[in-house]
Amino acid sequence: MQQINVRMIPFLLIANLITFGVFGFDKLQAKRQQWRISENALLGLSLIGIVGAASGMILFNHKTSKKSFLVKFFIVALIDVVLLYRLIRH
Repeated sequence: MQQINVRMIPFLLIANLITFGVFGFDKLQAKRQQWRISENALLGLSLIGIVGAASGMILFNHKTSKKSFLVKFFIVALIDVVLLYRLIRH
């Protein structure tokens, strides 16, 4: 594994934990019918923390029935796969 990739592991771990927490917080806010985090912010966090986002969506059952969000989420996931592939190959 390249040196730069090893240094990214703590960053990615923290980013995924934060993203997971934000999805959980947004679900809690939805249940309380209070101020919500925008979908664009959730998708932006998903770009960095895709595993945390997917885990949060599944565990909290959040945004899983909203098809327009799911389409955008899968596009973000595809972007992540392409970026990961390029990082590994480069």
